[in-house]
Amino acid sequence: MQEKIELSAIVPEHLFGKRLDQGLAEMFPDYSRSRIKEWITAGQVSVDGVVVDKPREKINGGEVIDVVTFFEKLQRHQAEDIDLNVIYEDEFILVIDKPAGLVVHPGAGNSQGTVLNALLAHAPEIDLVPRAGIVHRLDKDTTGLMVVAKTIAAQTHLVEQLQAREISREYEAVVCGTMVAGGTVDAPIGRHATKRTSMAVRETGKPATTHYRVKEKFRAHTYLRLKLESGRTHQIRVHMSHLTYPLVGDPLYGGRPRPPKAASAEFIELLRGFRRQALHAVQLELTHPITGEWLSWKSPLPADFVELLAAMRADNKLHFNG
Repeated sequence: MQEKIELSAIVPEHLFGKRLDQGLAEMFPDYSRSRIKEWITAGQVSVDGVVVDKPREKINGGEVIDVVTFFEKLQRHQAEDIDLNVIYEDEFILVIDKPAGLVVHPGAGNSQGTVLNALLAHAPEIDLVPRAGIVHRLDKDTTGLMVVAKTIAAQTHLVEQLQAREISREYEAVVCGTMVAGGTVDAPIGRHATKRTSMAVRETGKPATTHYRVKEKFRAHTYLRLKLESGRTHQIRVHMSHLTYPLVGDPLYGGRPRPPKAASAEFIELLRGFRRQALHAVQLELTHPITGEWLSWKSPLPADFVELLAAMRADNKLHFNG
């Protein structure tokens, strides 16, 4: 099913000499520059009644611009009554606290039971927004905060903030090994050369920067606070593995159980039973895409993460203070 978009406006005089795509981006700020360029090249934009299909065409001011375009609605994805932990919602955005085990977007082997399916049931109007308003993702077994756009305008401005690195995303993680101090990993990430479901640090990859600081040290593990500048697939997991400090429980990047010497049977069993990456999106901050208000949310650590930290503190106490 297609949704029709019709726009009409007079070019302001101050846009004299601007390219058509630049002028339209200013006149219709709810839509991205790339989308506007697609409209023009597809012959969906007319200037004073004449179709113009060249984005570089100059405008003078005073012309009448008409846009008639269509986009495909998400008819292949079904709304499903899946509980979402919504911690903030207004008419433009919502913020959810995602549990472990929930895939964000349908894909191979996950056509149902995803965050997207749940969003379509929770806010049916989100069907009009590309990708149901999802502007950034969390891995299936990563927990924590995600923002979702409920309108095209909100999505456009959130994507712009993400690309400009103006959205602050902080995480907490437990890694294997004892780190001496915090630091920054600035290493490009791309698809692994042979393992197609994995990512890796590669010279040909996209730029990726992760800042991290030590919150707490244990005998064989470290509790970290991390902040992303970019948002590449599996970024924290790949960067920490690259440093040889993979996340506890990470099935892809080497976070196998590494209990310290003389660890209790209970502690060893807990480590072996922690079968997901110990990673939680703990804080999200952004400028509201419509009102301009600065917003901030925090998410408490999930129960399994809390239990993991408690066991590590107990192990520390037993061997250092016992």
